Amino acid sequence: MAKKNSYMFTNREHSRKGIMSTILGTISLATLAYAVVMSYLKAGDVPVQYGAAALLVMLFAFAGIVLGLLARTERDKFYLFSYIGIALNVLALAAISVILYAGAYA
Repeated sequence: MAKKNSYMFTNREHSRKGIMSTILGTISLATLAYAVVMSYLKAGDVPVQYGAAALLVMLFAFAGIVLGLLARTERDKFYLFSYIGIALNVLALAAISVILYAGAYA
């Protein structure tokens, strides 16, 4: 039995909103990781800019979740980047929440 070469011809493409959501999630997690590592290396004596960066991470994560959900509702598109973007942005929001909780009750 010979193996059949199968090609899938489709006009579907990845959603630009989903790709942007993934980019925002990556930027959010990278910025948050940088702020956490640098504040650890400075032994807690951190400048105010790291707090501002955390605020921007939170805003980027909210925007990324909204873009990911909007991309998921589009028809005839691939949804891979939508799901990845939503997951990355929820992870960034969860990390910010843990940091704020630890700062308030530690």
